[in-house]
Amino acid sequence: MRTIPSSELIINEDGTIFHLHLRPEQIADIVILVGDPGRVAMIAEYFEKRECEVSNREFKTVTGSYKGRRMTVLSTGIGIGNIDICVTELDALANIDFATRQVKDELRQLTLVRLGTSGAIQRDIEVGNVVFARTSLGFDGLLSYYEGRDSVCDLALEEAFTHHTNWYSKLPAPYFVNADDSLFELFKDSVVEGITIAAPGFYAPQGRWVRLAPHDKQLNEKIESFSFEGRRITNFEMEGSALAGLAALMGHRAATICTIIAQRVAKDACTDYKPFVRRMIETALDKLATI
Repeated sequence: MRTIPSSELIINEDGTIFHLHLRPEQIADIVILVGDPGRVAMIAEYFEKRECEVSNREFKTVTGSYKGRRMTVLSTGIGIGNIDICVTELDALANIDFATRQVKDELRQLTLVRLGTSGAIQRDIEVGNVVFARTSLGFDGLLSYYEGRDSVCDLALEEAFTHHTNWYSKLPAPYFVNADDSLFELFKDSVVEGITIAAPGFYAPQGRWVRLAPHDKQLNEKIESFSFEGRRITNFEMEGSALAGLAALMGHRAATICTIIAQRVAKDACTDYKPFVRRMIETALDKLATI
């Protein structure tokens, strides 16, 4: 059995994992992921009790219970790279024996649900709507660094999308990964189903033009018009593809759910979106407490 070197899995002197500063017993089977550290406090307000609160850099964690169900809420910060850190370290906390640095004989499955904000790229999706990423589309290229990438991706959807958009060959190859089906069944009565893009940046990667123009100025129009077997791409965010892909490779259940705070087609945005986010959080907590 492979022993993982200390350079590959860094454990701090206090027994916590390198970035998250958590010990294995400090994470619940249900982990809610948010980008904003401030949103951790918003969610933890609903917990009846709290076991631990840990902060390091942008990673803030609270583990507690809601309606008797143990849950962890963790802030990831912004971007795909941070999801690579968070999901890998959460999996290590669940499935690596820190004493032997070996994979445990019995693997623990985590439920990882990202609650985020997003911009809609279809005219009928309104600010305040909540979109469940039934499929995540990665513009980031992260998953291609991992063995087994094709085994969890929808290759037919990739081919159709790259052909439709005349995808620029010097960009990372886009990939499509489905959310966990049981989580979609849990949430489907309260969300809009969609294909959600995870972009590696907020500006040009999402078609925004401030001072530097995007390479393909018509890419968002191509995305909006794309259809595959009656399905369409609905919204942009910045983390979901890595979450879906890494979780699928590791055997965890994962989903990304986003409140719409901007209408990219109408070129409108809402800065006072906290009431919409709070409603999404309350719905998610109630549903996750039943599993």
